Amino acid sequence: MGIDILQHKKRYNPFGQHLREVFGEKVLKITVDAGFSCPNRDGKVSRGGCIYCSEGSHYLPEQQRNLTVREQLLLSISRIKNKFNIDKFIAYFQAYSNTYSPISNLKKLYNEALNVDGIVGLSIGTRPDCLSNRTLDFLEDYSEKTYLWLEIGLQSIHNRTLKLINRGHTFEQFMDAVERAKNRGFKICTHIILGLPGESYNDMIETAKTVGESGIDGIKLHHLHVLKGTPLEKNYINKEFNLLDEDSYVNLVCDFLEYLPHDIIIQRLVGDAPNDRLVAPLWSLSKSDIIRAIDKEMERRESYQGIRFKSV
Repeated sequence: MGIDILQHKKRYNPFGQHLREVFGEKVLKITVDAGFSCPNRDGKVSRGGCIYCSEGSHYLPEQQRNLTVREQLLLSISRIKNKFNIDKFIAYFQAYSNTYSPISNLKKLYNEALNVDGIVGLSIGTRPDCLSNRTLDFLEDYSEKTYLWLEIGLQSIHNRTLKLINRGHTFEQFMDAVERAKNRGFKICTHIILGLPGESYNDMIETAKTVGESGIDGIKLHHLHVLKGTPLEKNYINKEFNLLDEDSYVNLVCDFLEYLPHDIIIQRLVGDAPNDRLVAPLWSLSKSDIIRAIDKEMERRESYQGIRFKSV
């Protein structure tokens, strides 16, 4: 188990290596903003969104936000090809809930992406409560004809935390969505935030153990960051919680990886935030340094993903 991980030159199971194995070459994900909303913002579930979520799109440069999906992809592909020898890409529908729309609109937008030369797959970010059986049946057609991931936000397995951060859904709803999606053969990636208010080290390790048993195929780990104009910013200014420092985050990620099954694909180890909207922590501005620190700590421990995983 550990030997296979070490053959990747990483002590965990990296997404980039997985893509090379599937496509035979380097593949990049390109973020697109298709103009979706979220039931946690428009009043269907709640208003205001999650406490850490910034109003308006911050996933793309300002000059790209009014472009069509096709235009966004063509612009990004052109920029990448000018710098790197990469020909295959995955369109990542990231901003807000990308299944929260009539199926006719979803079909139009997904097809628009797939019709761009070089796009070999889709990654669709969404919420557990935006994956009805009808939506999953529709998406199943895409999973049969292209490479497809569903990215389902969770952040924590603890319902008290989900309520505190105003997620607007429960862990049980997440598990229900995962089960229904897995029954249809989807690849599932979930998002987890480390350092959420009120969570202890043991809480976060319990999240690692539980999602490791949930049947997911991939995971993205994010540190908690504070963005301007969010409810979380007010809480931070009022000193209602403490953020993780860099060393604590690095060690926590390494512990988290040790408790995950070795075959879960690691799609991200640290989050991104626009420099002009980031309040804290400032150490997160150097993402590459953090990843190197995680790699170095795993090497120091002579450890690897799954070393402490025990199936129940």
